[in-house]
Amino acid sequence: MLATLLILGWSVAVAQEGPELAEEYFKKGEFEKAYTIYQRLLKNDAGKQIVNRYVESAVKLNKIGEAEKVIRRLVKTEDRNPYVFLQAGILEESRKDSAKAEDYFNKAISVAGNNVPALAELSQDFAEKVKHDWAIKALRKAREASKDPLAYAGELARLYGAVGQKESMIDELLQWGLIPGNRDNVQATLQDNLKEADQKLLETVLYKKVQESPNEMFYTEMLVWYLTQKKDFYKAFIQERALDKRLKLTGVRVYDLGAVALQNKDYRNAAAMFEYVAKEYPQGQLYPFARRLVIKAREEQVKNTYPVDNAEIRKLIADYQKMFQELGKNNRTLEALRSTASLYAFFLNEKDTALTILTLATDIGKNEKGFVDRCKLDMGDIYLLKSEPWEATLLYSQVEKSQKEEPLGYEAKLKNARLHYYKGEFSLAKEILDILKQATTREIANDASALSLLIMDNTGLDSTETAMREYAAIDLMLFQNKVDSAAMQLSRLYTKYRDHSLADDILWLRANTLLKQNKVDDALQDLQKITADYSFDVLGDDALFLTAKTFEESRKDKPKAMELYNQLLQKYPGSIFGAEARKRFRLLRGDVIN
Repeated sequence: MLATLLILGWSVAVAQEGPELAEEYFKKGEFEKAYTIYQRLLKNDAGKQIVNRYVESAVKLNKIGEAEKVIRRLVKTEDRNPYVFLQAGILEESRKDSAKAEDYFNKAISVAGNNVPALAELSQDFAEKVKHDWAIKALRKAREASKDPLAYAGELARLYGAVGQKESMIDELLQWGLIPGNRDNVQATLQDNLKEADQKLLETVLYKKVQESPNEMFYTEMLVWYLTQKKDFYKAFIQERALDKRLKLTGVRVYDLGAVALQNKDYRNAAAMFEYVAKEYPQGQLYPFARRLVIKAREEQVKNTYPVDNAEIRKLIADYQKMFQELGKNNRTLEALRSTASLYAFFLNEKDTALTILTLATDIGKNEKGFVDRCKLDMGDIYLLKSEPWEATLLYSQVEKSQKEEPLGYEAKLKNARLHYYKGEFSLAKEILDILKQATTREIANDASALSLLIMDNTGLDSTETAMREYAAIDLMLFQNKVDSAAMQLSRLYTKYRDHSLADDILWLRANTLLKQNKVDDALQDLQKITADYSFDVLGDDALFLTAKTFEESRKDKPKAMELYNQLLQKYPGSIFGAEARKRFRLLRGDVIN
């Protein structure tokens, strides 16, 4: 009985002085106690955790010589254990004997032999000890032993990145990307690891890969992705066009790139891409769409160049007419009819012609409910141009009912709210806008919130609401494209109401109007006045963001734009422009953005 109790007591004591207790001592910084237990445990267990903690404790206690004797004995008894040799090297490094350390590290890789899993595990062990060069060496041997040239490409890429070998990192990532399903990971890793100084290197490597393997789509896809992030749509188009011709892709990828360029307001290159698709594939399914979008891209370019040249507007209409002669007025050209009507109404002041075209379009597209309702909204806008608000609200209300709980229905409701606002019916407008704040589409909800706040902040301050009515009337002029007249009226209004709560809103509207007139310096003065005098009001972050954007796009002043975007992020951390400001800042800095 006594013998049994002694054995049990001894077992409990051993358990109490096991790896768990040693680990607890180590984490508490009681290295002497931890060292003693680990040294005893090593007699029966040369597992990684025990060997590692023993060596770490020895280094911290400066018991290098004593530990070295223990590890040397282990090297003899555990001569097939690569980790023991790694730890022996760590000890030699702590003694500043780099030559011996190198010998042990080489021995660790040698002991692993051609065992692929063992080499991969050893590479991880080296990496954990921040021995990235040795981790690379072990992993490259694992790849060689595996006979797979793509093996461990992702892991090697990360290791090369850690040691600053960016070209090797890029090369391994691109190798990794050849494995299906890895493209998103490749792009994410590039985003996280490449800074501005590395951008040219990435571009160079990608061009080299494309030239070496012209039929490998992945390399071209990556180059186009990179160029698209840099908004260099011309170079991206060259690559997509070459790939399209080589692999006979029927223009699909060029068309998609054109859509991205159009969305990013690179109208010239977007037009060139759509023109390529239309010219190369006149019998293809994309032809009618590309044919229309060529004109659409040019249309956007003309409409966004102030002053708008009416002769160019008529050329665009003539281009649409040629398209109708070729393709007919049918379901394939419905959107072109809408565009033509818009040009007649808003730029040539031929409103009745525009209404006639839209009536024809609704008749042709009568089976497409969404298209008919979009035309009704267009017609409502034109009746508003004609100063016939009752006709406008009737059409808007029809679409509200037809597209209830749909984005188009919310858009119609917003147009009705704006109509009440233009007419000075501010209470009615605000009732609708407050409902729209909960709209499912973020853009409509934001627009509704902004207009509701404008009304709330600037009504009820005087019995006649005169200032707000005058402001709304000028806003209607801008909707009617009477830019020059609106700019003059805004200057008059600011002089009259510079001490009114509406003053910052007048400056904001005038700044945007001046930008339409390409009067950039004057616009910046108004924006900077808002930033200086009204920075804590609702338009503070709006003005700062637009100022930064203007320096970026109009002034081409990259450092100033970056400074202002960063200022916005610091000063207005909750701004709705935060995400876009951060993205633009990173692009200007040279980061690759997905």
